[in-house]
Amino acid sequence: MGNYIPSTDLQQQEMLKEAGFSSFEDLYRDVPEELLLKHELNLPSGKSELEASKTLRKLADKNKVYSSIFRGAGAYHHYIPSIVTSVVNKEEFVTAYTPYQAEISQGVLQSIFEYQTMICELTGMDVSNASVYDGAVAAAEAVSMCRSPKKKKVYVSEGVHPDTMKVIRTYSWAYGDEIIPLALKDGLTDPADLKEEAACVVIQQPNYYGVIEDVRALVSAAHEKGIQVILSMNPIAMASLPCPGEYGADIAVGEGQPLGMPLSYGGPYLGFMAATSKMMRKLPGRIVGQTVDSEGNKAYVLTLQAREQHIRREKASSNICSNEALCALTASVYLAAMGPDGIREVAKQCCSKAHYLAEKLEEAGLKRRFKADFFHEFVTDCQEPEKLIAKLAEKDILGGLPVDGGILWCCTEMNSKEEIDALVQEVAQ
Repeated sequence: MGNYIPSTDLQQQEMLKEAGFSSFEDLYRDVPEELLLKHELNLPSGKSELEASKTLRKLADKNKVYSSIFRGAGAYHHYIPSIVTSVVNKEEFVTAYTPYQAEISQGVLQSIFEYQTMICELTGMDVSNASVYDGAVAAAEAVSMCRSPKKKKVYVSEGVHPDTMKVIRTYSWAYGDEIIPLALKDGLTDPADLKEEAACVVIQQPNYYGVIEDVRALVSAAHEKGIQVILSMNPIAMASLPCPGEYGADIAVGEGQPLGMPLSYGGPYLGFMAATSKMMRKLPGRIVGQTVDSEGNKAYVLTLQAREQHIRREKASSNICSNEALCALTASVYLAAMGPDGIREVAKQCCSKAHYLAEKLEEAGLKRRFKADFFHEFVTDCQEPEKLIAKLAEKDILGGLPVDGGILWCCTEMNSKEEIDALVQEVAQ
C-alpha cells in the first residue's frame, strides 16, 4: 500500500525541531555509521488502495470455496450468528492492544474476564487464562506446566492431533524431555500402557480419529502413578460429553476455533487453557480478575501474569507474551449468543448427522474402521482415498481428509440431509 502517514512534511520538521533534531538522519546519530543503510530497499513501489484491492482480489480468486464441507480434523465448519461478527468488528475491540494499563482498558479487561468465566463453565475447571495462540500451543504449554527436574518423561497418545504432537515435540526437545507415544488399539488409548512414572499424559477427546476415549479409565490409571492429565477437548463436544473437570483432568486445553471463528484458511485461531486451582500459578499468559476501585466500583485488573515472559525472557517458563483478546472475545460473544441450549443443539446436530452419514457410507461400501463410539468424526476404509476426494471436489464437495489409507469424515450442523445424501450418491457410483 502507499503511504498513510497523516502528518505533512512541515509538521514532521516541527516535531523534529521540538525533539532537538535537525533531520531524520539525526535521529540515528548514536548508531555506528557502518550499520546505517545507505541505499533504498529492493522493494516494489507502494500501490494505491484501488490497485491493492484488485491485486488481493485476484489472489483470492485462486482459492476454492466449497459449498459442501465434510472435513474437520481440527478445523470445523460451524454456523456463526451475525451478531458475533457485528460485535467483534467494533473499532474499540479491533484496535485494542494488551491491557497493561487497567485504568484505560476496562472494556478489554472485562471481555477477557467474561471469556475466562465462560471457559471455566464449559470445561468445569477452576481457573482459565487468556492469550494462547492455538490448541497445539495450549497443549505444549500445558506440558511445560507439569514438567519438573525429577520428571522429564511425557506420555502423548497417538490419538492426539498430529500437529499438536509436533508442537509438543518441539517444546520438549528444547527442555530435554522424553516423549513416550501411546499407541492406539482399535482406535483407543490403552490405560495399561501407562506403566511408569511421568510428568504428565496428553489425551484428546474425541481423539484425532473421532473416537470417544475412555477418559475416566485413563485419568484413574495416570493418577495412580502420580501422572498429571492434560485433556484436549473439542469445545462443542463438551456440550454432549462430560467436561474435563468431570473426568478429573488436571489441565484442560483445546482449539477454540469452533467457538465463532471461521475457517479462514487456517487462522487466526484460539487456544484455550483451564486448570485446577492448584495449577493456577503455573498457567502461562495472563489472568484477569474482578475487584473494586478506591470508590468501591467494580473494576478489572491483570491479577496474575508471569512478568518474566515480557521482560526477562531467559528466565521465562512460557513463550506466551502476546495478546489473543480479539479471538477470545469472539469465543465469548459466540457462547453468549448461543447460550447453553444453543451449544447443546449444535452438539446434538453434529452427532446425529455424523452417525447418519456413517450409516449411509457403510451402505455405499465404505466401512467404519473403528467400532468404538464417536462424536462427529469417524474413519472409513477406502482403497483409493485421494481419487474419491478428487471426484467429490469436481462436484463442489470437500470430502474427508485422507488418513492412513482411509478417510476421516466430519459432519457439523452445517451439513443438511440433502448434502449428505448427495455425497453418498457420489460415493456409491
